Amino acid sequence: MTQLTETPHTHFAASAFAPQPAEERGLARDEVRLLVGTPDGLSHERFRDLPDHLAAGDVLVVNTSATIAAEVDAELDNRPVVLHVAHHLDDGDRVVELRTAPDAGRAILDRRPGDEITVGDVRLTLREPWPGAASSPTGVGNRLWRATVRGDLDRQLDWNGRPIAYGYLDRRYPLASYQTVFGRHPGSAEMASAGRPFTDALVTRLVTAGVQLAPVTLHTGVSSQEAGEAPGPEWFEVPPTSARIINGARANGGRVIAVGTTATRAVESAVNGRHVVAHRGWTDRVITPEAPPQVVDGLVTGWHDPMASHLLLVEAVAGQRLTQAAYDAAVAEGYLWHEFGDSALLMRR
Repeated sequence: MTQLTETPHTHFAASAFAPQPAEERGLARDEVRLLVGTPDGLSHERFRDLPDHLAAGDVLVVNTSATIAAEVDAELDNRPVVLHVAHHLDDGDRVVELRTAPDAGRAILDRRPGDEITVGDVRLTLREPWPGAASSPTGVGNRLWRATVRGDLDRQLDWNGRPIAYGYLDRRYPLASYQTVFGRHPGSAEMASAGRPFTDALVTRLVTAGVQLAPVTLHTGVSSQEAGEAPGPEWFEVPPTSARIINGARANGGRVIAVGTTATRAVESAVNGRHVVAHRGWTDRVITPEAPPQVVDGLVTGWHDPMASHLLLVEAVAGQRLTQAAYDAAVAEGYLWHEFGDSALLMRR
């Protein structure tokens, strides 16, 4: 195990983006690399070694949201564009992002309220920036919109949609590649990817070793945070059974480990005092070192870009020193980044 040393806080640079799922690299899902970081030091493992680092009575908080086909070809002013579809709002509107065709390489920022987008026989009208003030990676224009929908957009996504993907992948992959073993409730525009390396066999090993699972749901939006923006509101639910499991584990000295930043956001949005309560609805909770978690002790996570707000959440859970050391080691050892990449288990106690 590598001991931690004090290092200055610097920006992290990804060694490499994972260009395809682990299965395409000849690995089982749970054979991706796992960097284990605690205040005692760092070690390099495989994800299937995760049970060796947890104890009976610990709780894994897992996100049951399943990924939807949220990217579809569309037309704007009689020219092709790519539409990313995020949240289904309570009044029936949708949150959307327009990107350049054919590869969705750049956000289209110069649109105005009233602009219309066509997806087959469906019409969407841009109403206003979402969630409120205009936002963009450059500070000019607006990226995310509230849009009114005329027609059955979900049917168009079922027929013609595909998973949201970015240019670092070597080709398109099917929706099944973007599902986790925990996914039960469709609604995430992008995969809650921290859960991807889990397999049925690994879950069985964890449960038989006395590690409890606490399911929560949080439907993810599009990756605005990768552009340096804070995450927007997301719909979540923490059911009563999961709240009881988490509170019971904490009362008995067990650790609460969230599988991903999404699970962390969900459970921390349901904290009342020092306890988790059953809750559902929209959360705008942003977890940072200045607004730290109250109940989460550790995190199973992938690797995030330097400008990502996800990285502030990781620091809030694990601490700046451990996070810095883990990212330095991941870069030095060639860990793979993003949704099909390698993983970390970071524990503050």
